[in-house]
Amino acid sequence: MDKIMVTRSSMPPFEEYIEEIRGLWDTRWLTNMGEKHEKLRKELKEYLKVDNIDLLVNGHMSLELSMQALGLKGEVITTPFTFASTTHAIVRNHLKPVFCDVKPEDFTIDPEKIEDLITDSTSAIVAVHVYGNVCDMEAIQNIADKYELKIIYDASHAFGITVAGKGIGSFGDVSTFSFHATKVFNTIEGGAVCFRDKEIGEKIYDLKNFGIHGPEKVDAVGANAKLNEFCAAMGLCNLRHVDEEIEKRKKVAQRYRRNLEGVRGIKINPIKEGVVNNYPYFPVIFDEKIYGASRNQIVAELEKNGIFARKYFYPITNTFDCYYGEYNPLDTPIALHLSKRVITLPMYADLQEEVVDRICEIVLSCRT
Repeated sequence: MDKIMVTRSSMPPFEEYIEEIRGLWDTRWLTNMGEKHEKLRKELKEYLKVDNIDLLVNGHMSLELSMQALGLKGEVITTPFTFASTTHAIVRNHLKPVFCDVKPEDFTIDPEKIEDLITDSTSAIVAVHVYGNVCDMEAIQNIADKYELKIIYDASHAFGITVAGKGIGSFGDVSTFSFHATKVFNTIEGGAVCFRDKEIGEKIYDLKNFGIHGPEKVDAVGANAKLNEFCAAMGLCNLRHVDEEIEKRKKVAQRYRRNLEGVRGIKINPIKEGVVNNYPYFPVIFDEKIYGASRNQIVAELEKNGIFARKYFYPITNTFDCYYGEYNPLDTPIALHLSKRVITLPMYADLQEEVVDRICEIVLSCRT
C-alpha cells in the first residue's frame, strides 16, 4: 500500500490550471490585486454568502491583521484547542490570551465559561470552529453584546459551511479563513477576511498593502499580505470543483461512521442539525480504559502500515514550550483531556472506500 497521509491537497486538472494562468504571460501582472485576485474575491463573496470579503496571503495574516483592524487591546478570550496560528496571532499583537475551556461534545469554546473570564481589560472573543463543528454563535453574540466585546471567528475549518442557510463567514465582527493547501478549499497558500463593517475592510486593505492608495499617497502604516495571481488562479480552479470535493469527503466520512460508529471507547464527530458541513477532518477520541488501547498505540500501529494519522490538536496551545510557565493547562481540563486522546484519521476527497475500511480494520485490531 502507498503511504496514506492525513490530508491530500485538492487540485484541478493540470490543463485547467495552465489555461487559467496562461494570460499572465501576456499581462505580466503577477500580484497587487490583479484580475485573478478580483475575480476570485467576487466569486468567493457569492459562494460564501457574505457581504464583504478581502483576500490575503494566508490565514494567519488574516487573523493578525483583523485584530489590528479592530483595534483590540488588553485581553482576548480564546480557546487552546486550536492550531498554533490562533494563539500566536493574539500574542504577536501584544494581546493577552485568556484561555476558555471547550465543550466535550463538539470541541468548540464553551460559552457558559466565557463570562467568568471577562475583566475590564477584555476587548474581544476569538472563537474557533473546529473540525467543521460550529461554535454556539448565538450565545457568544449575546455575551459580546452584553459586555461590548468584538468577536473574531477563526473559520479555517469551516469553508462553505452554512447554518440555517446563512454563510458561516457572516457571523461575528470578522471571520477569517485559511486557504492553505491542506484545507477543503485551497489557493496553495492564501486566506480571507469576511467583515460586517466596510470601515474594517478599509483598514484590512491598508494593513495588507502598506497603506498605499496611489503612487504618491500612503495613508497608513501597513504590512504586505497580498494574495498573488498564481494562488488566486488556483483558487478559481478549485472553486469550480469544491462542491464535488465536499460531496466526496462526505462519502468518506460516512464510510468511517459505518465502520466505527457505536464502538465502545470511541467518540466520533457529532452531526449538528441545521448545519451543512464540509467534512474537513475525521477526528476520533479514544478512551483507553474502555477501548483497551491508547491513542499513541493506535497511531504507531497505523504508521507501521504506512498510514499517517495526526494527533490534532496536540499539544494544546497553552502548553507550548514557547509559552512555558505563562499559562496553566489545568484551567482548561476538557481541552487538555481531548488533546491526549484525539486522532484525526486520513480524510480527503479521493480516499478510496477500501482504504477507509483498511484504516478502520487496523484501528479496531488494536482493541484488547
